[in-house]
Amino acid sequence: MALLLPKPARGAPVPPILPPIDGYLFLDKQQFAASFAGDVDAATAKFMANSQVPWGVNALGGTITTPAWKSKPSWYLLVTDDKMIPLPAQKFICKRAGATSTQAPGSHAIYVSQPEPVARIIEEAAKGAKAAAK
Repeated sequence: MALLLPKPARGAPVPPILPPIDGYLFLDKQQFAASFAGDVDAATAKFMANSQVPWGVNALGGTITTPAWKSKPSWYLLVTDDKMIPLPAQKFICKRAGATSTQAPGSHAIYVSQPEPVARIIEEAAKGAKAAAK
C-alpha cells in the first residue's frame, strides 16, 4: 500500500483483511473488534463489524499525482494502540506530510471510543487552515 511504510515493521500487527470478493475487501468479523475497535464496547464493535462497508482492492494500489499535503497544512492524530496502522507507519505518514500532530491512546476506531481528541484536532485544523488561508 503506497500510504504506508515501504516495509512493515517487524512484529507489526497484520490487519485481518479477508481475500477479495468481486474486487472488494472486508475485515474478518470475528477479529474485527480486536484489530479495529479494541477500545469500543462489545455491542458497538459487533455492530461495526456487521455493518462495515467494503473497499475496493484497486484502492490499495492507487496513486495520487499531487497530494494535498504537499501544498496545504495538515494535521494528524497519532493513535498509539491502532492495530490497523501501526504507530511507526502513522509517524512516517505524519512526518512525510509535515503535519501538526497530537497523540492519543486508542484503537483505529478512536472516533467512536474517544471523540474528544478527534474533535480537538479537527478544531485545531479548522483554525489553522483558516489562518493559512489569510
